[in-house]
Amino acid sequence: MATTNFSCRIDTDIKKQSEALYKELGLNLTTAINVFLRESLRVGGFPFDVRLDKPNLETVTAMLEAEKAAHDPSVKKFDDVEDALAELKK
Repeated sequence: MATTNFSCRIDTDIKKQSEALYKELGLNLTTAINVFLRESLRVGGFPFDVRLDKPNLETVTAMLEAEKAAHDPSVKKFDDVEDALAELKK
């Protein structure tokens, strides 16, 4: 198997922590990266979920606005979607 060098920039603390973790597992960082890349190829993408665990600022703002409106007696309430849509068409 032919090999090649690969260079990337990584936060110093992350590198140190990762090296310590993989050392405990009996691996060096190069081997750990190779395992990650091989597993990525095997599954056809990241070998773990990549997603935002928190809503973005726009979503948080909309959620807060909806919560405020739900408790505001001056905000008109509707019993069903059809009534709300009819109001929007006025």
